[in-house]
Amino acid sequence: MKRFLPVLIVSAAVYFYSLSLDDGLSPTATVDQTRADSGYSTTTALVSGTQAQGSGIVVRILSDDNDGSRHQRFILKLDSGRTLLVAHNIDLAPRISGLRQGDKVEFNGEYESNAQGGVVHWTHRDPNGRHVDGWLKHDGRTYQ
Repeated sequence: MKRFLPVLIVSAAVYFYSLSLDDGLSPTATVDQTRADSGYSTTTALVSGTQAQGSGIVVRILSDDNDGSRHQRFILKLDSGRTLLVAHNIDLAPRISGLRQGDKVEFNGEYESNAQGGVVHWTHRDPNGRHVDGWLKHDGRTYQ
């Protein structure tokens, strides 16, 4: 037990320090810490597996991911300078047509952290009704 104590203390310190940092999302970003369908809590601590909402500018359009469920993929640059991959399931929701670099896209989906800045997925309705519905907005149209 004594040899695990330093690891536990350092892990706890890193965890609590990361909670105090700004997550780098735009000021409009919100996170649903409770997973309730009724609304979002406003917090800056972004944690994997939480519902996130914000907006950014398309800086790169990637090829579709066709392994398993098909996903339209693109990278947004947020106001903070942070980048975020959007993986939009086009088997469950319409593709954003006419998407170009420089376009603004608003998002609401599940955030997952990664070394490149993170990914947002579940940007669609859940056909089974067990997950918070997500969406994307582009040029006045909502895709879900």
